[in-house]
Amino acid sequence: MTMEIGLVGLPNVGKSTLFNALTHAGALVASYPFTTIEPNVGVIAVPDPRLQVLGELIQPEELVPTTLRVVDIAGLVKGASQGEGLGNQFLGHIRNVDAIAMVVRCFEDDEIPHVTAELDPAGDIETIELELALADLATVERRLERAHTQAKGNPAAYAHEIAALESIKRRLEAGQPLRGASIPEDEAPLAQEMQLLTAKPRMYIANVSEGDLPAGGPLVEPVARIAAAEGASLAVVCAAIEAELVDSWDAEEAAAYLRELGLESSCLGRLVREGYRLLDLITFFTTVGAKIVRAWTLRRGQTVLEAAGKIHSDMQRGFIRAEVMAYDDLARLRSVAAARDHGLLRVEGRDYLVQDGDVLHIRFNV
Repeated sequence: MTMEIGLVGLPNVGKSTLFNALTHAGALVASYPFTTIEPNVGVIAVPDPRLQVLGELIQPEELVPTTLRVVDIAGLVKGASQGEGLGNQFLGHIRNVDAIAMVVRCFEDDEIPHVTAELDPAGDIETIELELALADLATVERRLERAHTQAKGNPAAYAHEIAALESIKRRLEAGQPLRGASIPEDEAPLAQEMQLLTAKPRMYIANVSEGDLPAGGPLVEPVARIAAAEGASLAVVCAAIEAELVDSWDAEEAAAYLRELGLESSCLGRLVREGYRLLDLITFFTTVGAKIVRAWTLRRGQTVLEAAGKIHSDMQRGFIRAEVMAYDDLARLRSVAAARDHGLLRVEGRDYLVQDGDVLHIRFNV
């Protein structure tokens, strides 16, 4: 599983600059709307210090991190759900992502025009949220029309779907997003199946000027209130500085400068942590002899049999058992042999629920 996060926002809020900082991909950045027409997609290694520790202990030929896909989606404008600014095309790009990171402009810069007369972060969020809701409403209405047509021949078979769709439609018309606890459990799978935009997990990224780091200036305050009201996470970043550090500084100097600014890590580290929290993901590790140590992403609550399937379908079909060590035990004892001698290498069956940091060796028949 590769987690995919979509960066959305109005034009000229710094999405492509942030994308470049995250991915080193060199996406085109310019101070005019719709610089990004086709979405930029970057596949980036997820930073995890545990992988480096395992490398020191096992001394493999190769360390392979798990990955994150970041999608920079073109700026949305008012009327996007009706096609303004190629909006329908852009909104379609969002439907495939696992979570949405809404980038909000919280910096003043006369050289980078804003799409509205005044800088209003709360108003910008409201504009994007409305367009996402209107796009969802159109999707639900089409599905509802189809369900009514199909129900003519067998009303009972479609009664539950129609009731759920009508309930979702009422929520959207009332301006209620579908994510989190605001949607009943029996309606959530349908919203997920339709890939409704307001049902996707959400985080906010306040893009500020360097002088407003680390907490952000007064323009961040309304964004923080909105995020708190939703129970969503908020990351305060300066995309311009992050991109400059990536382009011009070595890793140690960049980390030291971020600490001077009061930041514990780069925007990549913060985005990954929040993405994992939003989607309830964990990381497990595998070893192939002394050749490869690899990190993998899994949803919390999945079994070791499902983890085997992430590695290879043959491994899942021929699964026999899994040998499991906790990362913390291995890091503390400093060797696989010592973990085994202390009885900390366990044998688990196919129903074992994988824990974050588990180091797995899967036994299977070919």
